[in-house]
Amino acid sequence: MKKSWLLCTFSNFFIASLMGLLLRWMYVSPITGVNFQFLMHGHSHVAMLGWVYMMLYCLIFHFFVPKEKQQKPIYNQLFWTTELAVVGMMIDFPAQGYAFVSILFSTLHIFCSYYFCYLIIKDANPTTLAERKLLRAALFFMIFSTLGVWCLGPAVSLLGKASALYQIAIQFFLHFQFNGWFLFAILALFFKQAKLIIEAKKFRIFYNLFVASTFLTLALPVSWYLPNPIFYWLNALGVMLQLYAAVLFIQFIRPQFQSFFAVLPTITKIVYGFALFSLALKVFIQLVVLFPELAHVSHQIRNFVIGYIHLTMLGIITGFLFGFALQNDFLNSRNRIQTWGIAIFLFGFFTTEILLFLQGIWFFLGKGSLPNYYQNLFLSSIFMPAGLIMLSVKIVKLKPKTI
Repeated sequence: MKKSWLLCTFSNFFIASLMGLLLRWMYVSPITGVNFQFLMHGHSHVAMLGWVYMMLYCLIFHFFVPKEKQQKPIYNQLFWTTELAVVGMMIDFPAQGYAFVSILFSTLHIFCSYYFCYLIIKDANPTTLAERKLLRAALFFMIFSTLGVWCLGPAVSLLGKASALYQIAIQFFLHFQFNGWFLFAILALFFKQAKLIIEAKKFRIFYNLFVASTFLTLALPVSWYLPNPIFYWLNALGVMLQLYAAVLFIQFIRPQFQSFFAVLPTITKIVYGFALFSLALKVFIQLVVLFPELAHVSHQIRNFVIGYIHLTMLGIITGFLFGFALQNDFLNSRNRIQTWGIAIFLFGFFTTEILLFLQGIWFFLGKGSLPNYYQNLFLSSIFMPAGLIMLSVKIVKLKPKTI
């Protein structure tokens, strides 16, 4: 793990958060010359590919690639080539949206991710069955998700951006990125960090249920554009399999989790608890939207969509990434500035999520907008980049034992 890599990923996250803050300000006071849609594309790409992807790159490299193979210069070269693609998207998406240059950098990022998968499959050495299967599944879903990207061009040329095929291709990519690549990679790293040991037969049951549910729950976003009762039942089956997998997972890890949790510093316990609570809340929300009327409004009311995406992105994925960083001294759990940075970030996340879902409920009940909703959402959002700048500044001076 290189300090420059760590600082780079947090810098990407900080910039993505500033873009998000600007998006929320534009609801309060529109800015002349700034295209909201273009800026949103930049924000989402930098957050997903500049923060989550790059941090997973760092952690998978650090924990699963043997020390002697970490000396290969290709990993450092590939990291900075991938970061070049991120910077290109960071600049060009807000300027032009989906245009030649931004698509060029997006394509470069995809090919870098393919090469990363090849290197990890060749060099990684997971120590347990669970780590190996979860890591392989994560890499598979990363590659599989890009089929949605490759379908965008033909969908636009044949049917246009308003077509169901175009929208489904986008949802395909996002679904298998968030629920496949990101979530399976997080679980592989969590098994590694917690040193969880599960009997092979029991693990395979959990794993098969989880993989099946990941495929089946794609039916919900597909149903938004192709209404058909079959998609409701496929999603319902996927959600129930996911719930069963979650219950089995809790049963399997409960005897070992206490010993793992007890030795962690307080801030690390809080962050892991925050991530696990967010994961439980995600499963609960997926159960709630099994009611057909709620499944419909979950897509129609934008506040619910944004709140759910941020719950997954910031609550679950970022929560676990912060936990891994704290546990291994990539972030210093004893440093007051960094612990305050995390606390401020979490406060910003919680307050914005409450506002997003509360406003969504208000719309659902036909009560209109909350008083000063956009102003309060903007003010609450300030806490997230404020917390991230505190984390990033201290990384420059940080000297972790493993860096």
